[in-house]
Amino acid sequence: MINFNYETDFSLDNELQYSNWINEVIISENKVLGEINYIFCNDDYLHNINVQYLNHDTLTDIISFDYTEGNIISGDIFISIERVKDNAIDFNTIFISELKRVIIHGILHYCGYKDKSKQDELVMRSKEDEKINMFHVEP
Repeated sequence: MINFNYETDFSLDNELQYSNWINEVIISENKVLGEINYIFCNDDYLHNINVQYLNHDTLTDIISFDYTEGNIISGDIFISIERVKDNAIDFNTIFISELKRVIIHGILHYCGYKDKSKQDELVMRSKEDEKINMFHVEP
């Protein structure tokens, strides 16, 4: 089950399409969907989580708490809409493209992909691109 929660005035226009896409990505990695909670919030909300739970006094676009057991993908993914908007400008892309990248980034971490080294980061970016290309909206 995929749940979308909003702690800001942002909301996804088509939650069902996003849910279907996320589930397809999980299946494509030979994993099984457990329970994923997305919490869309602002910078202050995510900064407080970063300080309280991770001891990081910095702004970030995403924090994910992984509850995956074996092949069953579960977790809480917090996304700062403000950071995603700023990153879209910084990376010269549109907001929705950057949002998809961040949404799927957390799932890829749950599937075992890392991004701490340069080599891992290259693999993560490639996987993000691959999975973003799987997104489609039915007419």
